[in-house]
Amino acid sequence: MISLRPHRILAENSEREESEKQTVVVSLSPQAVLSISAKFFLSADDCARKLASYFKKLGAHYVFDTNFARSLSLLEAQKEFLARYRRKDSDSKALPMLASACPGWICYAEKTHGSYILPYISTGRSPQQVMGALVKDLWASKMGISPDKIYHVTVMPCFDKKLEAARDNFYNELYSTREVDCVITSVEVEQMLDRDKVVLPSVSPVQLDDDLSSGPVMTSHPGSSSGGYAHNVFVNAAKELFSEDKEKLQWKTLRNADFREVTLEVNGETVLRFALAYGFRNIQNLVQKLKRGKSPYHYVEVMACPSGCLNGGAQIRPDSTLPAKDLVSKLQEAYDLLPSVSPGEDPRVMTCYSEWLGGADSEKAEKLLHANYKAVEKVTNALGIKW
Repeated sequence: MISLRPHRILAENSEREESEKQTVVVSLSPQAVLSISAKFFLSADDCARKLASYFKKLGAHYVFDTNFARSLSLLEAQKEFLARYRRKDSDSKALPMLASACPGWICYAEKTHGSYILPYISTGRSPQQVMGALVKDLWASKMGISPDKIYHVTVMPCFDKKLEAARDNFYNELYSTREVDCVITSVEVEQMLDRDKVVLPSVSPVQLDDDLSSGPVMTSHPGSSSGGYAHNVFVNAAKELFSEDKEKLQWKTLRNADFREVTLEVNGETVLRFALAYGFRNIQNLVQKLKRGKSPYHYVEVMACPSGCLNGGAQIRPDSTLPAKDLVSKLQEAYDLLPSVSPGEDPRVMTCYSEWLGGADSEKAEKLLHANYKAVEKVTNALGIKW
């Protein structure tokens, strides 16, 4: 079924009196853009610009990508890992640090393993929710717009991003507004285009707005196509903790392609051991080892979907002529072609810390770039089934 909510919201907004209209902001994730670009045989940049044009014709005022937000998310993960590593001898739950960018994994951890596993999970916000804070705090202040007068839409590869946006953590009590008001998935964008009888390759492109975008072209970060968390945290830790420069990492595949590890040895001793664990089979094995005290890892990039975010549950599925794994490979090739930028290379990131957040270690940075997770109590229904 086609979601009519974005159309309805934008139509209603355009009919309001000028003083009552909301400023509509759309934020595009790179994984979603790549899924849509593959469907319509477009480059990532062409697809992003045509999507910007499409959403603006629907009534959006600004369209950004989320890579700038992801730079902040990665830098916070780097900083948090260093702090955890340095206190590992006095805090038994400091390590391994488990990535928190995947809402499917977070929901599973909260509902299934509760308070036992949560201390290991990073407090860093995902790029979507960093973007929410950027749009409704930094950008709103810069533009002189009240946060409740902004309607923020994100385009994501995952249905669980809708659940993430609805969390209490990401609701601004002062202005009675969510940081992300509406999440549209890749497959829903395809449905919207079909409903509107829009042929995306024929749409005249417009540039993404540059206030919060990563640049004039789409970019990526070093590492995996699910955000590069393990890569960037590893490289930074090797440098900061052991004065080792490790830009090129050699990942070793273990039980399957979705479980890989990389290590750093210093004087014959393994001082860093990181892993990627994608898909619930690997996540369950990871959690069981952790519960038994058998996990050898310092950090794990955890993603609920096999093959990670490019294979998100709300990505556009291939037609019958293309196997799903071949589509994922195609998306990975397209992701690898994007210019790769380390999270600290954009000078605006440092300006963001100093001018918006009041410093990297400020209370405001902690509030707007981090979140806390809590165990969800199981409820027994009338049939005696716990959920």
